[in-house]
Amino acid sequence: MERELTTQDWADAEVVWDFHQLHHELVPCSAALVLGGNDIGVASFAADLYHRSLFPVMVVSGGKNPATEKIFPRGEAEHFREVALACGVPDEAILLEPNARNTGDNIVLSREVFAAAGVRPTSLLLIAMPYMERRAYATCRRQWPEVDPRCASAPVVLSEYVKTIGPAAEVVDMMIGDMERVMRYPELRFAIAQDVPEAALAAYSRLVERGFTSRMLRA
Repeated sequence: MERELTTQDWADAEVVWDFHQLHHELVPCSAALVLGGNDIGVASFAADLYHRSLFPVMVVSGGKNPATEKIFPRGEAEHFREVALACGVPDEAILLEPNARNTGDNIVLSREVFAAAGVRPTSLLLIAMPYMERRAYATCRRQWPEVDPRCASAPVVLSEYVKTIGPAAEVVDMMIGDMERVMRYPELRFAIAQDVPEAALAAYSRLVERGFTSRMLRA
């Protein structure tokens, strides 16, 4: 049975959702990095940004992952690439990184793919799921400090997003897992540290107490 969110759960989830998004201005960049995940809509959004001339070349990154192998059996990058091609992005504008298993891999391995293709970006548009923006940015700043990253995700509110990717409780679980990583990964040198507003931390704590913990790190 799908777990129902209370009114307080929804209110707290909205705060966490807003925290994860950076609202960067979209300006042309040297290249784009499309981060894999369970949301195939990221690929079509990346295609839209390509057609808006925001970058000339992209890496789609993501390997086979136990969390997504049922929907992307050939690996996240392969399926994302197919969607980008179907949306009119030319094959020569898409580089494939098929091995990443986490956000750090997305950054490090994609940098290698760019270099092998002779592409050395000075600015990079990180295209990801809405609740992954902040972690992608922090990871890129740590793992690829030479590049200037900006983040982009589909402009959608949480209530509409869960209709396409849901169930809602699982989306909240994933948001909580990402927020925990935003806070803990700097001490592991996986990402840069970022300020966490008190309201966001309070909302996160209430959701953890309510049991939205399936995507949290295990000690």
